[in-house]
Amino acid sequence: MTCPSDNTDAIDQSSFWSSDSVHWDAHRVGWAVAGACTIVTLIISTITVISHCRNYTKPRDQRQIIRILYMPLVYAVISFLSYRFFRDYTYYSFIEVVYEAITLSAFLLLLIEFVAEKTGARENMLAKKDKRKLLFPFCCWRYRPTKPYFMYAVKWSVLQYVVVRPAVSLIGIICQALGILCESKGFDAHYANVYLEAIDFVSISVALYGLFVFYGLTREELEGKRPLAKFLCIKLIVMFTFYQSFVFSALEGRVIKATQFWTATNIANGLNALTICIEMILFSAFMMWAYPYNEYKRPAGTPPTSIWKPLWDRRVFLRNIRTADLISVLLYHSSINYCKSSIN
Repeated sequence: MTCPSDNTDAIDQSSFWSSDSVHWDAHRVGWAVAGACTIVTLIISTITVISHCRNYTKPRDQRQIIRILYMPLVYAVISFLSYRFFRDYTYYSFIEVVYEAITLSAFLLLLIEFVAEKTGARENMLAKKDKRKLLFPFCCWRYRPTKPYFMYAVKWSVLQYVVVRPAVSLIGIICQALGILCESKGFDAHYANVYLEAIDFVSISVALYGLFVFYGLTREELEGKRPLAKFLCIKLIVMFTFYQSFVFSALEGRVIKATQFWTATNIANGLNALTICIEMILFSAFMMWAYPYNEYKRPAGTPPTSIWKPLWDRRVFLRNIRTADLISVLLYHSSINYCKSSIN
């Protein structure tokens, strides 16, 4: 069963500029606003990233921070493109959410670095933690943070999303090209969208649960690091984009009406993209406050770091996203501890 197109057959052939005037219709006004907001986000994000690059005193922390700081810029640029090329909106939306997975993994690795610095022990940072209950809804089970496999399980719970989310986006792009995705049909079981949404929901739920478990366990060690503000910078972007997309979709056919060149879905998607471009100015400023470079300011008299060194520093991130290696290590440690318990 092929999904009906979300685009009209008629295409607006007029140009932005003409010999006598500028065509300032609603679509082009939104285009100009989205572009201006994207430029402002670019300026704020660039200032924040360069400030960290010039004061690159703790590479283990700041390489993760820089990846997080890219998030508003990535969302703004892709949203602008999805507004400009609205007929291909679905493809851009799939690409956009991939960076969410990268940001969540970077945030977990940043928290791990903070705790390791506080405890002074990278390998046994949770050695003094007692056995405790899991968070809701698994509060009937208890876990022991001192077990070797615990940190690997926490890492895997978040890093699996780095693999699953891009895979879901790739499959979604293929399904859209084949005409079997059909986001406008909601959760119709005849189309692929409902199954991809279910996989994504389970994957991100596991990732967030792992983050919450680790944060709840290390709150004392994270004092003074603004962990909640740092997390809200990321999660509020995801929440705002999700819920406002839901609201605009609900208004299709009721408040939002189709025009000659744009369907109701096109207009709803465009409003969502435009809103994201505007919001990213606020979130880039929020990140500038939550991830200040002052905490890493180089000592007086020390020359600034070359900005290219941190921008091209990819070694640790590439090593950490090798999820297959984490799974194999997790299974290895689980088997070792099982053997030990059997001997005892």
